[in-house]
Amino acid sequence: MRTAANATDLRRREDNAHHVHIREVVARKLSRVRFLRRPAEPEPAPTQGPPDTVRVGGKGRPTPKRRDAEAKRRGPAPPPPRTQREASRMAKANRPSQEDRRTAAAARREGMERGDDRYLLPRDRGPVKAYIRDIVDSRPHIMGLFMPLALIVLVSVVLPFPAAQQYLSLFSLICLVTMIAEGIFLGLSTTRKVRAKFPNETVSALSIGWYSFTRASQIRKFRVPKPRVARGANP
Repeated sequence: MRTAANATDLRRREDNAHHVHIREVVARKLSRVRFLRRPAEPEPAPTQGPPDTVRVGGKGRPTPKRRDAEAKRRGPAPPPPRTQREASRMAKANRPSQEDRRTAAAARREGMERGDDRYLLPRDRGPVKAYIRDIVDSRPHIMGLFMPLALIVLVSVVLPFPAAQQYLSLFSLICLVTMIAEGIFLGLSTTRKVRAKFPNETVSALSIGWYSFTRASQIRKFRVPKPRVARGANP
């Protein structure tokens, strides 16, 4: 029995020694892992922005921007329309009244008659076109009878008298040839004057000639913009 007890104590001691050895090995490995781990970086301190500039002796707060002030004064934007009917109703509500449209049209027509570049068509804008109009308006032209001549031609077609038709057709042909010759001469002379007055401008003889012809073929009273010079003037 003593031999059995001694064997049991010996086995218990060996187990305890084995457990102690295992704990030492685990402790060494944990210490090694802790040594290889990177130290935690300290958290950066929160940065503070620059303090708001407050005017000394003022109202104690920064002045709001004009855009923010206007948006605050107008209030929140209306929600977008959800249906086609709401969209048409909103467009009709925002549409200017008939009186406003009539006033705007009258102002635009007056601006075109004065020759204001803000209201003129692109083909009539600029100092070059204004100078061409002054040259054309400074003298009478046979081309100004183009519209009455077209009316004569129309009457000659419907007349039941062959002799009258023949004479009116001949007269219309002579007037038409004269107008074409006058238009060519007017275009060449106007181009020469424009290039002398505006040497730095790139102008086309064909464009100037056609613009002069269309201006001269209109009756003086109905020309738009209105003539700025009297007949006989030297622009």
